[in-house]
Amino acid sequence: MAAPKRGRSASAQSKPGRSLALILIAIVALTGGMFASGHTTPRLGIDLAGGTSITLQAKADQGSAINKANMNTAVQIMNNRVNGLGVSEAEVQTQGTSNIIVNIPKGANSEEARQQVGTTAKLYFRPVLASEASAGAASSASPSASSSGSSSASPSATPSSSASASQKATGSSSASPSSSATSQGRAVTDALKAGSTSSSSASPSASASPSAGSSASASASAAASKLEAEYTALDCNDKAQRATAGKSAKPTDATVACGKISGVWYKYVLGPARVDGTEVKKAQAVFDTQTAAGWQVQMTFTGTGAKKFADVTGELAKNSQPPQNEFGIVLDGEVVSSPTVAQSIVGGQAEISGSFTQAEAQSLANVLSYGALPLSFREQSVTTVTAALGGEQLHAGLIAGAIGLGLVVIYLLVFYRGLSVVAIPSLLVSAVLTYVIMALLGPAIHFALNLPAVCGAIVAIGITADSFIVFFERIRDEIREGRTLRPAVERAWPRARRTILVSDFVSFLAAAVLFIVTVGKVQGFAFTLGLTTVLDVVVVFFFTKPLMTVLARRKFFANGHKWSGLDPKGLGAKPPLRRTRRPAGPVAGPVDPKEA
Repeated sequence: MAAPKRGRSASAQSKPGRSLALILIAIVALTGGMFASGHTTPRLGIDLAGGTSITLQAKADQGSAINKANMNTAVQIMNNRVNGLGVSEAEVQTQGTSNIIVNIPKGANSEEARQQVGTTAKLYFRPVLASEASAGAASSASPSASSSGSSSASPSATPSSSASASQKATGSSSASPSSSATSQGRAVTDALKAGSTSSSSASPSASASPSAGSSASASASAAASKLEAEYTALDCNDKAQRATAGKSAKPTDATVACGKISGVWYKYVLGPARVDGTEVKKAQAVFDTQTAAGWQVQMTFTGTGAKKFADVTGELAKNSQPPQNEFGIVLDGEVVSSPTVAQSIVGGQAEISGSFTQAEAQSLANVLSYGALPLSFREQSVTTVTAALGGEQLHAGLIAGAIGLGLVVIYLLVFYRGLSVVAIPSLLVSAVLTYVIMALLGPAIHFALNLPAVCGAIVAIGITADSFIVFFERIRDEIREGRTLRPAVERAWPRARRTILVSDFVSFLAAAVLFIVTVGKVQGFAFTLGLTTVLDVVVVFFFTKPLMTVLARRKFFANGHKWSGLDPKGLGAKPPLRRTRRPAGPVAGPVDPKEA
């Protein structure tokens, strides 16, 4: 059994070039991937790039518990809101069990973002009284979406969505906004008066007496005029107006709102909310394989929601002229879809179909399922970080890292002399791998390099240098025992390897625990520390050890030059031990001449 082990060991010693070639290929491949992806620098965190950090605390609402599922849903909704403002690379993440951290990089409207993420999502189904999209469709005589609902008593009667990309795109007016504003305004006025009159006539108090009816009619006309003025003045292409339109409206009031269809913003006039988002029991995106209608959204309502939805769809189905046969799905004051209705939909189930892509259908299903999140949030803190402050701190951190690296290099040159030829390139390889992987992890997992992460990278310099020192000292111990360099390297490696693995395992375990139990920026420190610890093992095994094996064959190191760091005299090496053979039997004493 001993002979095969020696054979394998000799084979491994004779081919260290394979390991060196492997790690160099990995460096070239990762660097090429970094340049190919276009992300040649690590993604910077908010403390280095500047921006606003908002901490929100969740509290249970309407009897709902604060749990992981609800928190993840809130993160998804808030992330959509913040990035919907045009904020690039905004971060939304949970902190503990009840907090959410929203990091908004520099360049975003922080006040608008605070309004978006700090309010609880509210979802309503409102009838559409007038819309800019429908007015444009009428002026261009473009065909509108037709209803695909059947007249049978099937509980899954299907309204066709007029919010599909192709339908809305072809229905837009070719006239300029200024030239069509007057004609649209007149159409809106007529629609508003008709909608307001029908709403007021449906009210019992309005028909109680002629005076009451006259008062209600006057009130309806005044409300219609006010909404007409708001509608005419509203410009949904203006971010500031869009951020406030319909946000503060009560569910019982008519309001104006904006909605985005195929990348174009349209304005709407919406009646009072008829169905609350909390009355949607379930919504999911499915692909219709039977009729090949493409992606659609299936909704299931609660008991009360099913009755309300049947009533409102029945009323809308009486109107054949759009948009009075549409209902708007409104999330936080924004129209996310406005499907048309051809008949009353009963049974508590409905389908919204149209020219949906998979992403659009899933997005609408998420809005319907989670738009009315049963959690509210309280602002705990808002921190503004300037890029100048972060830049100064980064500059100071880089100086500290350079000083630390310089001291390590000086230490290696003074105490290990020629062995620094192994240690310094190993440090450089570790630094290159760390930088390239951090740059690639930015677009891959949204890793952002913040100041604590920079601190973790600086601490890793000491961890990596410690691994080299352990290996070098094991080699020196073997030389002190009287062995030559090549066998000393191979005998020292198993002992050094065990020590390095144990040490790195402890560091990685500490980093993993710190990453799990902490949140926010401290996680950046833990992640970087864990990453560099793993890379330390890779570099020592695939670069440092093979390079040492190669150099042990060179005369400068093998002969123990005084500047090699492996001089036997300088290390106080013992002379080679010579074994003496002992006699098997008792040693005979001197023969007495007398006895002879």
